[in-house]
Amino acid sequence: MTSAREEPGASPARKSKEPAIPDGRSPFGRILYAVLWVLCRTLGVALFGFRVRFAEPLPARGGLLVLSSHQSHLDPLLLGLACERRLSSLARSSLFHFAPFGAVIAALDAVPIDRNASMVAAMRAVIARLKAGKAVTVFPEGARTFDGRLGEFKPGFALMAKRAGVPIAPVAIVGAFECWPRSRRLPRPGRIRLEFGKIITADEVAALEEQELFELCCARIRALDERGRATRSGIRA
Repeated sequence: MTSAREEPGASPARKSKEPAIPDGRSPFGRILYAVLWVLCRTLGVALFGFRVRFAEPLPARGGLLVLSSHQSHLDPLLLGLACERRLSSLARSSLFHFAPFGAVIAALDAVPIDRNASMVAAMRAVIARLKAGKAVTVFPEGARTFDGRLGEFKPGFALMAKRAGVPIAPVAIVGAFECWPRSRRLPRPGRIRLEFGKIITADEVAALEEQELFELCCARIRALDERGRATRSGIRA
């Protein structure tokens, strides 16, 4: 993640109030990311039986919207472990106030968002990151599931993808809810599977109306969720 850059003409008072956000692309950030990736991947396989299936390889470069179901606090980490390229996800800007933790989430390419900011501001931050050629994770349900099942999808992602002109990678996460439901303070061992679907290309995104794109993505994620559950249960999908 790039650091928060100083705007020309910023006043000294303003600069002193804003936390310095470490640069995830700095040598420190790259080393920290590599170490955490190896460590967490090892633990993920050992504790959660972490498995991933890709319908096709993800684009290696250029903006990419990774659209995923949302089961637990583990989800951003799981998606990052599944992909060879670095993914950005939204994080409250207040999380960067504690420098050590801020350094960690910056190394993981978190995008700082003011919790008091409007949804429009958050969408603009995502669009800017996508236009800069980054891969960004968005959870269209907006919150973790309460019962392990898919929740209602919100349509804002379709507008972001069309404005940024980027492809979409639909993903379903299965089993993370059982490992870390809302009712538990800490996760427990289990089996987690990620199903990455076929890429919706930038040309397809541009050709579809927002509502059509929204419906296509929802259908893709639901189908991936069903496949993941069937595979996880030992049923041939």
